[in-house]
Amino acid sequence: MKALLKSMIFLSIVSALLTISLLTVSADQQETNIRIGVVPTSESINVGSEGDFTVYNKETGEVLFTGTNSSVEATLVSTGEVQTNYRLQTAWTTSETAKNEWVELAESEGYATYTEEYNGGWRLYIGEFSVDAPWGERDAFRTEVIEKGLAGSDSFWKIVTINEGTSAIQLDYNGETVTTEDHVVLESDQGIVSIDGERYRGVAEIGFNSSNTLAGINELPIEEYLKGVVPHELPPVPYGEMEAQKSQAVAARTYSFANLGKRSSDGYDLLPTTSDQVYGGYDAEHPISSQAVDETKGVVATHDGELITAVYHSTSGGHTANNEDVWNSDPVPYLRGVPDSQRGKAFEHVPTLEVFKNSANPTSLRASKNGDFESDWSRYHRWNFEWSPEEISQVLSGYYDTDVGEVYEINVLERSSSGRVYEIEYVTENGTFYEYKDRIRWSLPYINADGNESVLLSTLFFIEPVEYDDGSVGFKAYGGGWGHGVGLAQTGAVGMAEKGKNYEEILKHYYQGIDLETLY
Repeated sequence: MKALLKSMIFLSIVSALLTISLLTVSADQQETNIRIGVVPTSESINVGSEGDFTVYNKETGEVLFTGTNSSVEATLVSTGEVQTNYRLQTAWTTSETAKNEWVELAESEGYATYTEEYNGGWRLYIGEFSVDAPWGERDAFRTEVIEKGLAGSDSFWKIVTINEGTSAIQLDYNGETVTTEDHVVLESDQGIVSIDGERYRGVAEIGFNSSNTLAGINELPIEEYLKGVVPHELPPVPYGEMEAQKSQAVAARTYSFANLGKRSSDGYDLLPTTSDQVYGGYDAEHPISSQAVDETKGVVATHDGELITAVYHSTSGGHTANNEDVWNSDPVPYLRGVPDSQRGKAFEHVPTLEVFKNSANPTSLRASKNGDFESDWSRYHRWNFEWSPEEISQVLSGYYDTDVGEVYEINVLERSSSGRVYEIEYVTENGTFYEYKDRIRWSLPYINADGNESVLLSTLFFIEPVEYDDGSVGFKAYGGGWGHGVGLAQTGAVGMAEKGKNYEEILKHYYQGIDLETLY
């Protein structure tokens, strides 16, 4: 009964993994500011402006410095112990009751626990291993806690840094030094500030993240923020189709509003990377992208009156994915896998191995003129990669942090309805290893042109052994798409726009059953 109770609690936790703090849309919604952690963690940050600026204490309003066309150097001053360990992330939950029950059960078994505020809830960690701990030791621990119902098969190791001391900011400008434990803000009369040499609209703020190191934060109105997002997420050159740009603007705006407060424990809302949305600030802006933002001002996508989770990716490979087939979450009605729009709505259009193998020039930008919408626009619509015997051993050994030796077999054990790999098995000289869903891309990186490992482009692939003249065996993957595959396919949107579809039609294809509403 105790084991069953543990399993029930754990399942109730993981069922919330995709839950995002959604805003209910109201007619009097006002445009608001958003906070971006453009420098998520650092021990020193430089802020300034090309115009006149003022630096002040955010808590007290005290003016600390004034200047013009120059910058202020901020340095972290901290005391106390900093701990960096491997911890097993088991789940994320918005339920404080579930969190407390899980902690109580784990600690009753004698395990170290740690909870971290994240996205309006808590990440749950179990175990505490040094960064030098061998993979075998950590894997045995992971197996143990899974068997006890305290983690799931999707749990993964993460290096977590905890600063248990106090931190302060030392500011240096024109030979003067000021130290404060409060956040500081730089405002410019131009409305343009710099953070570590990059220019942004709005204001620059220096504060502390959850690890008590410095964070460089850009705060600005959401519409201005989007002008630095859209050209990075869907570059107007060559993807200048205005209706596609508008669909990207609406998706990015919806994501922004739905995720306000997502990273509040670190002092900001979003990161400027693919972890959230790629944001390049003032210098990234482009007239086409800015026009798309302006012409869709305030427009967001909703479902049942709430903002949707407007996730998107580069290239679907011909068929998008159900959210639960990629992440550990309950099915979301508008995040259903759909074929490329031109191919209709039948699942028989899910790509097969033969389709992938017989694609002409699989890495060409315009691989198939008579194909689906995105094949004309993405060179990653079809791709392939081959690993030598030495390379496949190298990448798997690196991922599992142990010498796997010779790799005998790579077996796809299960696929989702979109054709994506759901579970994979690696049979090696020194054991059999498994991975699931989107984590598979990290377990099977390819070797890029620089000789470095890169995350596999998608889980929409087939993999076969390749026998060499000396009898050794490597592996070759035939794949399609780039990214997780859920929601809007950006290059597919460009193809739809080119063929006359407007941004509303594009969004309602990739997000099933949604409405478009105007917040302000």
